[in-house]
Amino acid sequence: MDAVRVDQWLWAVRLFKTRSAATEACRAGHVRVNGGPAKAASPVRTGDRVAARVHGRERELEVVQLAAKRLSPPQAAASLVDHSPPRPPRADEPWGRDPGSGRPTKRDRRQLDRFRR
Repeated sequence: MDAVRVDQWLWAVRLFKTRSAATEACRAGHVRVNGGPAKAASPVRTGDRVAARVHGRERELEVVQLAAKRLSPPQAAASLVDHSPPRPPRADEPWGRDPGSGRPTKRDRRQLDRFRR
């Protein structure tokens, strides 16, 4: 296999949940191959750089292995090199509750209600 469609590759390496979602991202202009805008049928070869906006985050990927069918997560991780910038730190809740600390108390719920107003 010499080349694969960019929407197929994005779906195969699990960047998008469905191939139609990858196609829509290409149509909307959220996918670029080697710096240029990519249509869904644009070919991708080993060594190409693919930039895609996924879930509001810009991803910069290098193609290591071509795939036309959906891969398992370990295989998908091995078929690309991620050159994306690190994720921004997650904003903590405004009232300072730690994740996994259990059910909010009545006081916590009141603070949340005040914050939402």
